[in-house]
Amino acid sequence: MRTVALLYHDVVHGEDFDSSGFPGGDANIYKLTRSRFESHLDALARVRSKFLITVDDGGVSAIDVIAPMLEERAMTGYFFIPTNWIDRPGFLSKDQVRQLRHRGHLIGSHSCSHPQRISRCSWDQMRDEWQRSIDVLTGILLEPVRMASVPGGFYSRRVAEAAALSGIRTLFTSEPVSSGSRVAGCAVAGRYMIRQSTSAQTAAALARRDALPCASQYMAWNTKKILKRAGGTAWLRFRKWALAESRPGSS
Repeated sequence: MRTVALLYHDVVHGEDFDSSGFPGGDANIYKLTRSRFESHLDALARVRSKFLITVDDGGVSAIDVIAPMLEERAMTGYFFIPTNWIDRPGFLSKDQVRQLRHRGHLIGSHSCSHPQRISRCSWDQMRDEWQRSIDVLTGILLEPVRMASVPGGFYSRRVAEAAALSGIRTLFTSEPVSSGSRVAGCAVAGRYMIRQSTSAQTAAALARRDALPCASQYMAWNTKKILKRAGGTAWLRFRKWALAESRPGSS
């Protein structure tokens, strides 16, 4: 799979970052304001090479903000939904999931519970995360669901093998690459992460596969991957602490 995939999360009005999707500093660094997202889409509309816009976490902004802005530009979104969070405040309802699909967008699983480290779950837990989420989405949409994305960026071959056994045929990771691989009949594809700080110019450069921004994100991702593996749960605690310290007004 050579098509570039960009990874977005929620898009909010003003700076009300907790209004859609998972709340807190961990999640908010990946959320964009409406004006920033609009500038991204305007820049991406000028990109001639093929790319995908994927959206994780199933926040209500998918239907309220993101889908309408994509549709204004004749773009299609790939929305990945953690099914345990459907119908909760700040997240999509079952009817809104159906609406997204009826409007031409694509729907996939983002696991059931969105575990912090799915790659460290037991085999039975991994299988359950994928299978139950696929079953829920299939029941909502009344059609097979064959796509998914890995929550939290914690990918491993076993994660893909468990997904494949649940009928998933395309699995998106957070590894910033445009090349792909196959695991047990499942196509595994990377994505380039978009953060609050990502400029519209950088998003367009990633979509074009420009060498410098792609290489820069790849090197940063691999450094972070080493820290994740070495630190385990200590890495997650440190990250939460660092985000809290960086907030305005923290001492």
